[in-house]
Amino acid sequence: MAGKVGARKVARGVGEIELDALLAALAEPTRVRLIALLGEGETCVCHLLEALDLPQPLVSRHLGVLRRAGLVLARRDGRWMWYRLALNGSPLVRALVAALLEHREELPGFARAARRCDRSRGAQGCCD
Repeated sequence: MAGKVGARKVARGVGEIELDALLAALAEPTRVRLIALLGEGETCVCHLLEALDLPQPLVSRHLGVLRRAGLVLARRDGRWMWYRLALNGSPLVRALVAALLEHREELPGFARAARRCDRSRGAQGCCD
């Protein structure tokens, strides 16, 4: 980022990301829960909405921050967006995500969100 003093860059595949943007993305509890939920595999946004019990615009905004930080990837399937972890990022990104996934059961609200997400995935619904 031009004019930003002390910004550090982390290699990400072809490009680079700002270290402060990466850490800022991880500083919000909802985004950390999203990463933990995506540790179960690619997930439709409708299941993430059900899991977190938050409005779609808010969840989409959080997912956008995670995408820009290089933590998640997205693909469109008809009307629905599917998200997954970006596991081929820099070693730092991979290490941070691995640490979050290893300790996800300790995250406030994760167990409830995971149960809700599992129920949503098992039900016929929006993206089937």
